[in-house]
Amino acid sequence: MNHVILIAFTFVQSRGVAALAKAEASATSHTGDGRFGDRGQTTAEYALVLLGAAGVAMLLLGWATKSGAIGKLFDVVLNGIVGRVK
Repeated sequence: MNHVILIAFTFVQSRGVAALAKAEASATSHTGDGRFGDRGQTTAEYALVLLGAAGVAMLLLGWATKSGAIGKLFDVVLNGIVGRVK
């Protein structure tokens, strides 16, 4: 399970780093009037939010796995389904 978490986090992190690099490249484009544009600002902010969300998700998943909360959740869901089927 830890390998899956590590692979997922690495994937999200690499996407965020690529988005930041793209944002930096477009943000440094010259506007022609002596100023530099800020075209990549939104992309950079989006990438940072994604990295933050991925970090929080990994912490939550790690906690839920260690505490047994995921197993309890599945038990509640399955018991509810079985109860409605009867």
